[in-house]
Amino acid sequence: MPEARVSEAGLRFGDKGTHTSRTIMLTELQELLAAVERPADRGVYVSAIVDHNILGKHTAASRRLTAQRLTELYGLDPGIPLFRVLRRLWAADEGSRPVLALLCALARDPLLRATVDTVLSLPVGGELVRSTYVAALREAVGDRLNEAVLDKVARNTASSWAQAGHLEGRVRKIRRRAEPGPGAAAMALWLGGVEGLAGEHLLSCSWARVLDRSAAGVAELALQARRLGLIQARIGGGVVEIDTKLLEGQQGGC
Repeated sequence: MPEARVSEAGLRFGDKGTHTSRTIMLTELQELLAAVERPADRGVYVSAIVDHNILGKHTAASRRLTAQRLTELYGLDPGIPLFRVLRRLWAADEGSRPVLALLCALARDPLLRATVDTVLSLPVGGELVRSTYVAALREAVGDRLNEAVLDKVARNTASSWAQAGHLEGRVRKIRRRAEPGPGAAAMALWLGGVEGLAGEHLLSCSWARVLDRSAAGVAELALQARRLGLIQARIGGGVVEIDTKLLEGQQGGC
């Protein structure tokens, strides 16, 4: 993966991740994006949280921390292509919002990315076994996190997958099939394009796996996204051509 290129798009790498203390914070993100109209720069988003307390936090410290964590997960900056794509698709496809949030958080939190294979390899109806899940996380992060923090990461990441619709249950987490819409497919395809993939490879890339669909199912969602004017696509007769450049738009669009 060309790390410099994808970092410019808004993806993040390294040893740390927001899931040591938070989930994808879907409710907070929904409330924030509902309260802040487009276009807006990062300062407007932060001010809405910290100065105007639109998320209803009890202390100034919790407001500042919430702004920091949401910024880590989503960027909250129209100068970041990933956030511009998120903001456009958020408005275009309400039904895709949980999976859109997950895809964006996966792009920006290495700890959450470390759980992808464990969760997505579970069959629908299968239980996420905690010991297996923690062991997979431990293998991914090595000795960077102690057992207490690793346990918290396991809880938070499992909750994030549940918020997105891939798991259900409060204590026992059971695999379910997520229900993404064309907006989520558009983001997954855009992320694959950022990594340099094209054509049929986009339909089965790691980001497309999050959609819980076969390559044919992803192709159908891509065609729906085309009909919504989100992407350009020509799929059929052995031809797969997908162009997601429309999604980034201009910085003033966020």
